[in-house]
Amino acid sequence: MSALARRGRRGCRPAVEDDDGFTIHPGTPEPTTFETYDDHRMAMSLALLGLRRPGIQVRDPACVAKTYPDYFHDLGLLA
Repeated sequence: MSALARRGRRGCRPAVEDDDGFTIHPGTPEPTTFETYDDHRMAMSLALLGLRRPGIQVRDPACVAKTYPDYFHDLGLLA
């Protein structure tokens, strides 16, 4: 959760970390490259931003292969 909140503050909008999660305030994400920390959950969740906003990139997207090898293929079908 801390890593997601930091990513929210860095590339998106103000994010506030709570005891059981975090809140990202509304706004338009700025183009940026997000670090995944080799965590497939980070890659998957941050990649969703790229469906709505150009300029969003995820570093090391291959880390999703451990749980969902076709994630980016399937995500592309939604675009």
